[in-house]
Amino acid sequence: MRLGRLSLRFDLRAVLVSLVLILIGAAVVVLSVGTGTYQLSPPQVLRTFIGDGPPGADFIVLGLRLPRALVGLLVGFGSGMAGAVFQSLTRNPLGSPDIIGFGNGASAGALVAIIFLDAGAPQTAFGAMTGGFATAVAVYLLAWRRGVHGYRLVLVGIGLSAVLGAVTSFLFIRAELGKAAQAATWMIGSLNDRGWSEVRIAALGLVLFAPVILGYARRLTLLEMGDDTAGALGVPPERSRLILLAAGTGLTALAVAAAGPIPFLAMAAPQLARRVTRNPGPNVLPAAWMGAVLVTTADLVTQRVTGSALMPVGVAMGVGGGLYLAWLLLRERRAHRL
Repeated sequence: MRLGRLSLRFDLRAVLVSLVLILIGAAVVVLSVGTGTYQLSPPQVLRTFIGDGPPGADFIVLGLRLPRALVGLLVGFGSGMAGAVFQSLTRNPLGSPDIIGFGNGASAGALVAIIFLDAGAPQTAFGAMTGGFATAVAVYLLAWRRGVHGYRLVLVGIGLSAVLGAVTSFLFIRAELGKAAQAATWMIGSLNDRGWSEVRIAALGLVLFAPVILGYARRLTLLEMGDDTAGALGVPPERSRLILLAAGTGLTALAVAAAGPIPFLAMAAPQLARRVTRNPGPNVLPAAWMGAVLVTTADLVTQRVTGSALMPVGVAMGVGGGLYLAWLLLRERRAHRL
């Protein structure tokens, strides 16, 4: 599509998939907001959004349920986008931030704030950002050898992730019983008791870092072709990789700060988006919307199955992600690729 001297190239199937995922995400949010002890139909929820709902629905919808649904939507969007960036940079489907240590670093920083500083939401976000970026710097420097290549980034990240797991266990041991219980609940990945402060934290990550990733998305495709090819096409590989790593780390850290670490989300969303779009590229936006749909759907399922909103969404994502990984391994084995 040409606009004067500017041109825009896009994959039609990816655009259609993104639109369908947006509609599914919006429908799931409406259903989730209407689910609970005080049931509301979708038309009642929509009328409440415009100020014409049943008596008492304003407080329940806008004060209690909508922030929870929006946190799930924003966290899933950011985690899916970050997962697409990391998997593209490492050229590895296992190169998601929760596996190569970036998510664990953000979790460790947030736990320090929760356990030792009695932090609220803003301080927890700052701790997650600090831990995430400190881990990113450590992984980058340890993986550096005339540049950073994908397999070294994954190997160093997995090793540092194990170290951070030990640090997290030590923090639990040293914490008071009440703080340890609070931190343990947060570490599962949960949308319980999330309010507008967590919505602002998750939205801040998208406002700060999503434009950077979208601006550099085309470079991801060129970087997947190798540093020599990217450099020959006018893309500085190491500088582009560093900027994308920083933006992906920021998205991951603020998503973790808002809802805790949700397992398998950043790994599964890009893979599912790639299968649906049938596009071998990074699929940044389809992966982001796929992550949003996964989190909101998992939260809705837990509410409908358990009859309450108390079960952490991380439990449902962990079970679903484990089953999905087992299915992938079985499929690869049957195809004699494993």
